[in-house]
Amino acid sequence: MSTNSTAACEEGFSCSFMLMKPQDVSFFNLLIYILFSNIFEDRRRVNSSRVSDESFGYRRLVIVSILLQKFLLRLAKPMDCLGSSIEFGLNLWSSNDGSLSSLIHNTIHGKLVIPDKTSQNFSSIIGNVDKRQNLDSNIKPGDPRYNAALSMMASKLSYENKAHIEYTVTQLWKMEFLGFFEYWNDFQEKATTQAFMMRDKGDDHDTIVVAFRGTLPFDVAAWCSDVDISWYRIPKVGKVHGGFLKALGLQKSAGLPRDMIEEDIESKRPLPLAYYDIREKLRDLLRQNDKAKYVVTGHSLGGALAILFRAVLTLHEEKFLLERLEGVYTFGQPRVGDEKFGEFMKKEITENDIRYFRFVYCNDVVPRLPYDHKPLKFKHFGTCLHSDRNYRVKVHIFSILSLFINTKV
Repeated sequence: MSTNSTAACEEGFSCSFMLMKPQDVSFFNLLIYILFSNIFEDRRRVNSSRVSDESFGYRRLVIVSILLQKFLLRLAKPMDCLGSSIEFGLNLWSSNDGSLSSLIHNTIHGKLVIPDKTSQNFSSIIGNVDKRQNLDSNIKPGDPRYNAALSMMASKLSYENKAHIEYTVTQLWKMEFLGFFEYWNDFQEKATTQAFMMRDKGDDHDTIVVAFRGTLPFDVAAWCSDVDISWYRIPKVGKVHGGFLKALGLQKSAGLPRDMIEEDIESKRPLPLAYYDIREKLRDLLRQNDKAKYVVTGHSLGGALAILFRAVLTLHEEKFLLERLEGVYTFGQPRVGDEKFGEFMKKEITENDIRYFRFVYCNDVVPRLPYDHKPLKFKHFGTCLHSDRNYRVKVHIFSILSLFINTKV
């Protein structure tokens, strides 16, 4: 992969990086690396711009990440089968009135309802745990809480299948469904990113919502993105989480250029890359109405993709899209970059008067990852609304500049 990293440098994306390659390293290689890093010259475990100055703590962190990814990859099929079985069982139960007597009665009389994974009535594990479907009737457009409340429900809905999402958006929420999309990951060589778009249009507002799906409980590809501590150091921006960039649309051959190069456009990817496809869709939709705005949201991994989408727009100087961005709302979002990246984003968010709010529940571990101590030093930024188990909310301001952001959420 060294040639790929060179290409990325030539594109001006990043010349300082560390890329995990768990599939190319044996356990013996890892043992040699942790003990004798300097003599491990083939670098099969990781592609890095630096081959020296690696402390024991740093090597330990690299190995833990690689071991976790190797462990998850080995469990891919069993986890997928287990997740599908649990999901099917929960839907079988709910499709037959949610009681043992109904399940037995329907089985005996040949009336057993078998759930269809593609139907609007089929719910994910998350949808079965949290059965809320309707929006809060007490929070209307114009209410300062409206965008946050809508984003929360959209983030939750993103875990469902296309038919379920379309039904909820059009029939329950009375909004326009703009599509559900699967996106390619160049590094995992499969679709690992999902998102949907909808339009909330009224007499006095026109808001497009982009909701990235987060990490499903048994989705190995998404979990690998979470524990992958690969990183890129972007000039004048800072260090950014590589696993999340890959999920957003980082290209093996070119990094993350502003425009897709011709050879990438003509490549044989079966699906588009998330960042580029969503960006073009937003451009087309926003040009239909000069007053239209959009918000980006997501839970867990989806939250990381939401704020990174905003960051890459800034990196590419997408003035039109930045001006029309109403806000970014994330829920249970992990850290996505180091302190320098956070300072860069705080400055951009403040100068452009963009609302960025992170919602964290109680002792949720995901917002505390990756760890903020050496050597990664990943840090959160912006305004955090933290609720305890009784849903009492405390606001944590990570920058004095956030005090001047409009109180509307």
